[in-house]
Amino acid sequence: MQPQELQKRIASKRAPVVLDVRTIFEFRKGHIPGAIHAPTWKILLRLAPIPTDRNSELVVTCELGPRAQIATGLLKLYGYRNVALLAGQMADWRQAGRPQVK
Repeated sequence: MQPQELQKRIASKRAPVVLDVRTIFEFRKGHIPGAIHAPTWKILLRLAPIPTDRNSELVVTCELGPRAQIATGLLKLYGYRNVALLAGQMADWRQAGRPQVK
C-alpha cells in the first residue's frame, strides 16, 4: 500500500489494521497512528495481538522492509488473505513527515 493512501484512509477513519513488526524501542520512538505493535517473532509464535478474522485488511511495516516481508509471509502462511506491505516502510513514512505517535 502506498503511504499517501494509508494516510488518507487513517484520516477518513477507514484504515486497515497496521502491524508494526519492529522492536519495542523502534515502535516507541514513533509509529503510525493506530498501529499495533506485533514483532515478527511474536507473529511467528502466534503471540501477536492480530485480528482473528483472516479476511481482515492488514498492512505490515518495519523500518526498511525485510522484517515486514517475513511477517507478511508468515501471515499468509497462517491463512490471512488480505495482507500488504507499506511501500517505503517506516523510513520513508518518517522522511516524508507523515504523522507519528510516540
